Amino acid sequence: MITKHDIETAYSLIREHVVQTPLVYSHTLSKLCGCHTLFKLENLQMTGAFKERGALNRLLHLSPAQRETGVITASAGNHAQGVAYHAQRLGVRAKVVMPMGTPLIKVISTQDYGAEVVLHGETFDDAYERARRLEAEEGRIFIHPFADPLVIAGQGTIALEILAHELGQNLDAVLCPIGGGGLIGGIAAYLKETNPAIRVIGVEAASCASMTAALRQGGPVKLLRAASLADGIAVKQVGELNYQLVKQYVDDVVAVEEDEIANAVLLLLEIEKIVVEGAGAVPLAAILQNRERFAGQRVLSIVSGGNIDVNILQRIITRGLTVAGRTVEFKVRLRDVPGALTAVLDVLKRLQTNIMDIIHHRFESLAPFGYVDVSITLETKGHAHIQEIEAALRAEGYLV
Repeated sequence: MITKHDIETAYSLIREHVVQTPLVYSHTLSKLCGCHTLFKLENLQMTGAFKERGALNRLLHLSPAQRETGVITASAGNHAQGVAYHAQRLGVRAKVVMPMGTPLIKVISTQDYGAEVVLHGETFDDAYERARRLEAEEGRIFIHPFADPLVIAGQGTIALEILAHELGQNLDAVLCPIGGGGLIGGIAAYLKETNPAIRVIGVEAASCASMTAALRQGGPVKLLRAASLADGIAVKQVGELNYQLVKQYVDDVVAVEEDEIANAVLLLLEIEKIVVEGAGAVPLAAILQNRERFAGQRVLSIVSGGNIDVNILQRIITRGLTVAGRTVEFKVRLRDVPGALTAVLDVLKRLQTNIMDIIHHRFESLAPFGYVDVSITLETKGHAHIQEIEAALRAEGYLV
């Protein structure tokens, strides 16, 4: 098992080569969440995520012969960059296997840090199996992204920084993303050995809740699929050591849905101007989902990373706006006569909504002869406003 001493030893080795990331308080999100809301911003590491802490600690324990041989790993992106960046800095050759669907920014960054990238499979688990085969074929040293004691100890150094910070005093709870379990394993071990009163809560994407499955079954089990907006934590099976750490130290594991993740990404971007990937947003999503549970408490979220592809970010923002009731699309059936659309627009103008797009469905419409369906995309003020618009259109006799 990982001990507080292991984590302190790791910190003594890596502290000069990683960013001591900020710990910040959000006034606006505290009002929204109903609790004193704090964030540890690991998205501000050099590689954009916490993963380089564990990767560096593992690399520093390589023997001279192992450094000469080179290393290999599998990753959905962030661990890849951490290994690549510090391997290059230490003069160690690195090869990384990544899933085919890995966001382009993570692939390019990994290559820019000097690693050879192999794209293979649809999931992390596919990439992992390929990497283990290459390990045997090429004789490289495998650096596991989460099921390695030295990696876990490196990730746990985040907790050391939290408790050393003035804002990290008197915490009631720390919420942490769970993928393979390396991050929460290290953080929970340090927090619980230092101050057992702090509750540690893991957060998974509901679509790939592998730690929840492990806790239910009494050990790691492999899910049939793992796909999520939070691609950094889309892992089919947690590690055995990680499971044991969670079982011993973690108070609870909760899951959040895709729409909740998208909304949290949007809130952090819009309110705090913090760019996060899906995995980094799941703690905030969990707080918003469980406001009563955290009401009035001092709650800290681990923002694990910010490496998000701009195209994915655009889709997440669109989804988040829809979830929040900030955008909506109505399909309205009109008489196909001059002035019919103008009458609808007058209703929308009266209700002070902004029109973003209008599409006439003339050629693929189920509307009867003499009518036409029109899709109208609106910028709205919330779900109550949407209901008001729908009611007003129906009151005017429109099929909505």
